[in-house]
Amino acid sequence: MRGGETEFTLKNYKKFFESLYPQLCVFGYKYLDDLDMSKDMVQEVFIKVWEDKITFKSENHAVGFFYKAVKNKCINYLKSKSYKVTERYELKNLEAYETEEFYVSDAVVIETTAVIENAIKKLPDKAAKVIRLSIEDYSNNEIADELSISINTVKDHKKVAYRKLRNLLGFLTVK
Repeated sequence: MRGGETEFTLKNYKKFFESLYPQLCVFGYKYLDDLDMSKDMVQEVFIKVWEDKITFKSENHAVGFFYKAVKNKCINYLKSKSYKVTERYELKNLEAYETEEFYVSDAVVIETTAVIENAIKKLPDKAAKVIRLSIEDYSNNEIADELSISINTVKDHKKVAYRKLRNLLGFLTVK
């Protein structure tokens, strides 16, 4: 291991796995349209990295590596003979999947969604419920009915949530 590289211990590798696994499964699903297969692919990538004792320059480098490895694993599976034999429908347009634009746009959406979800989890329970319903396009009246609270309470929860989310997610704004 060279100086400055990150080597995973079992404890921090498990933590890294738990934090990245859901996003990588969703990412793999975009390619495979099969959640179980996507989970298998992600697990295989994590196992391979652990067995090969791969080290990374930083955690960000590791995250990028895992996204790229899952993408490649999924594309290789789609190109494989077993996939072509077992699937009854025509093979998807792999050329589109192999483009950097497809990879980057999906990775950014999934990572951003995870960051926002983690921020919402840090909100007080009622405020988090109000924000989730608001994201699902519920009106203030519908939220009030759903949660059996007044419209003014809905507005108060939104105000608190937006203020906290701005603080938690301020780093996402483009300057």
